[in-house]
Amino acid sequence: QAQLVESGGGSVQAGGSLRLSCAASGYANCMGWFRQAPGKEREGVAAIYTGGGNTYYADSVKGRFTISQDNAKNTVYLQMNSLKPEDSAIYNCAADSVSPGQSSTCGSMLRYYWTAFRNWGQGTQVTVSS
Repeated sequence: QAQLVESGGGSVQAGGSLRLSCAASGYANCMGWFRQAPGKEREGVAAIYTGGGNTYYADSVKGRFTISQDNAKNTVYLQMNSLKPEDSAIYNCAADSVSPGQSSTCGSMLRYYWTAFRNWGQGTQVTVSS
């Protein structure tokens, strides 16, 4: 099991940028970012299969958000550019392990099976003002 510590949330104006960090202790090869705004369902934002660097994104953030990894620091980042007010939410990092070579499972977990992630961070607030 992995323990996750997030950082980097905050407030920014529309069009601005923020970078979220998720430091993991323990093994996980599938790490994702999810968000939930008040009154809305949880949405998978981005995931990365750290075994091969495969990345997956929600359509709503493609071209604006980038997920990346620093293996030396066991940390995953979410670079968020061109932020919009609708990006405002609590962002949570999640992590779990998938079978080696099954990177597509990581993408499926982001899109369809977020409950399969067994490890979650405490969440960080992102607020984008217009």
